[in-house]
Amino acid sequence: MHIHFIIHEHFEAPGAYARWARERGYTVTDSRVYAGDPLPENLSTIDFLIIMGGPQSPTTTRQECAWFDAQAEIAAINRAIDAQKVVIGVCLGSQLIGEALGAPFSHSPEKEIGLFPITLTAAGRANPLFSDFSNVLDVGHWHNDMPGLTPQAEVLACSEGCPRQIVQYSEWVYGFQCHMELTSEVVELLIAHSESDLQRAGEFRFVETPEQLRAHRYQEMNQTLFTFLDKLAARYIAQ
Repeated sequence: MHIHFIIHEHFEAPGAYARWARERGYTVTDSRVYAGDPLPENLSTIDFLIIMGGPQSPTTTRQECAWFDAQAEIAAINRAIDAQKVVIGVCLGSQLIGEALGAPFSHSPEKEIGLFPITLTAAGRANPLFSDFSNVLDVGHWHNDMPGLTPQAEVLACSEGCPRQIVQYSEWVYGFQCHMELTSEVVELLIAHSESDLQRAGEFRFVETPEQLRAHRYQEMNQTLFTFLDKLAARYIAQ
């Protein structure tokens, strides 16, 4: 299995996604666009394309962020979808998937930064890939926006602050607005680059302080993510 990451910022690291791939002996490559790496052109050897988050939005221009080319990423996502690859988007990545499929992103009702519960919908509870998820599960959040929905999309999980936490667009395409990949190390990187947001924690219902963020244990949600990824990989290999 070959897992390729598109990484927008060094502090939006793949975290548990990368650990999952490496622990299973999969080939791991990446496009660190913040460092000038090119997006993948040849998708024939890639099995999973995982697009990570970032402070950008799908409407961010090259003038606003020189290394972020939303249209080029949307084109790469469409190539991967057309090639029947597994495509997973995280936060910004999930919004780019929606855009690629003709569903513009929206602003989330609430800013969320911290560890807060998501709830599986009826569609989520019925999806065998999510059978190891608790109906209510504490997961990481670090966002202001949420992905758009196509007519075929199913919302698999929601939260009090955001109605679109996990979205299935097709058999192989998933958007995670939530951050189940967070680890203590990744959280430290995010804290260092979110000073202004965290200073205003008291102004928002779902924004935690650095002290609260550091106190959480993220291993349980990481393991739950691994079970989903293992099931998805097994289904992909068996096709």
